[in-house]
Amino acid sequence: AAKVFESIGKFGLALAVAGGVVNSALYNVDAGHRAVIFDRFRGVQDIVVGEGTHFLIPWVQKPIIFDCRSRPRNVPVITGSKDLQNVNITLRILFRPVASQLPRIFTSIGEDYDERVLPSITTEILKSVVARFDAGELITQRELVSRQVSDDLTERAATFGLILDDVSLTHLTFGKEFTEAVEAKQVAQQEAERARFVVEKAEQQKKAAIISAEGDSKAAELIANSLATAGDGLIELRKLEAAEDIAYQLSRSRNITYLPAGQSVLLQLP
Repeated sequence: AAKVFESIGKFGLALAVAGGVVNSALYNVDAGHRAVIFDRFRGVQDIVVGEGTHFLIPWVQKPIIFDCRSRPRNVPVITGSKDLQNVNITLRILFRPVASQLPRIFTSIGEDYDERVLPSITTEILKSVVARFDAGELITQRELVSRQVSDDLTERAATFGLILDDVSLTHLTFGKEFTEAVEAKQVAQQEAERARFVVEKAEQQKKAAIISAEGDSKAAELIANSLATAGDGLIELRKLEAAEDIAYQLSRSRNITYLPAGQSVLLQLP
């Protein structure tokens, strides 16, 4: 029985050692990741290993796993415009490495390639592009500025083996002095518009007064001509028209009572 237990123990130990060796010879590459193999004798291999479970030589080879999915990064930059205004810009970048260039990236830059590359090239490109525009153009032509930054930055990042899926300006502000100048300009423009409206209104009122005066003068002239031609007939006609209008208005009033002329009639009022 002792020999049997001893044999079982040796067999279990052998299995444990074999299991440890096999486990150390296996590694996993998750979805969206790639692996680069570092060999102690031959250095970084040119082969890029895809997703799944793979074998390696224990102690001799070591896998370096890279995330090849798009990742966001915000890069704030303070730079100057063409007219020497301070501009605060924040650029949001979605980036990922080129899978086939991972060995070169690991050899020349390292695993923290995004920390080493993106801040420097982003600052360089932003300073270069923003310096081509005035502060006002940065506001009115923001889409053009964003597109120019995206094109230049994408081309620059490609030299380091990086793909930029999206580049956008998420924040754009200016210095305090420029902001106050813009606000003062807006207030001055509004005051100028208000003054122009007042002047135009006065001009229209002046024209209306002139037209009214000309109408009154023309009416007086016509009346004078009529009196000269027809005598008092026009006055009598106007009196009749006025009396007719007064009678019509009184007839519609409930507070008017008509009494026969020359008679005293007592009305029985309720």
